[in-house]
Amino acid sequence: MKFFIDTADINDIRELAATGMADGVTTNPSLVAKSGRDFFEVLAEIWYVVDGPVSAEVTAMETDGMLVEAKKLRDVASNVCIKLPLTWDGLKACRVLTDDGCLVNVTLCFSANQALLAAKAGATFISPFVGRLDDIAVDGMDLISDIRQIYDNYEGLNTEILVASIRSPEHVRQAALIGADVSTIPPKVVRSLINHPLTDKGLADFLADWKKTGQKIV
Repeated sequence: MKFFIDTADINDIRELAATGMADGVTTNPSLVAKSGRDFFEVLAEIWYVVDGPVSAEVTAMETDGMLVEAKKLRDVASNVCIKLPLTWDGLKACRVLTDDGCLVNVTLCFSANQALLAAKAGATFISPFVGRLDDIAVDGMDLISDIRQIYDNYEGLNTEILVASIRSPEHVRQAALIGADVSTIPPKVVRSLINHPLTDKGLADFLADWKKTGQKIV
């Protein structure tokens, strides 16, 4: 499963990219606003650091406006992935952009039917928001399972499942077990994946035993 880093913080992206954990990046207007920096400056920096897809979201709500904004975003870097809302206008723009060879991430997916429509429109990625479903007492991972089954039923559907709105390491584990193609994960959650008390205890025991030998490697 690929890891996309869900942030617009260039320092977090650089750090995680250095460990091989950043297969791509997803941003949205809220994340860019949180950075307090110029939108295009932030995106250009990210695209320079990360070789994989970097999702940048349009703000227009009509197809023609989406396509105009997409053109400007595509001019910034070759690895841009245009992020479009799951609306009819978004799906129309998706078809046009996909036919033109552009990567497209259709976002704000909350049902299997929506995911099927996005795949039919040629989306490169579909972004189901599991955390937001959990917030309304619906198991978001059930949606990932449904989409995985539907996509696997048809060879002609090549859209990758990009699990979004991840809140915890458990979301990551379940996404991997289901067979999602990508998880887009906040930096804090990525870092927490390494944590286990037995790892910490084992390391402490090894160091204590080594100290008793009175030896040094260097």
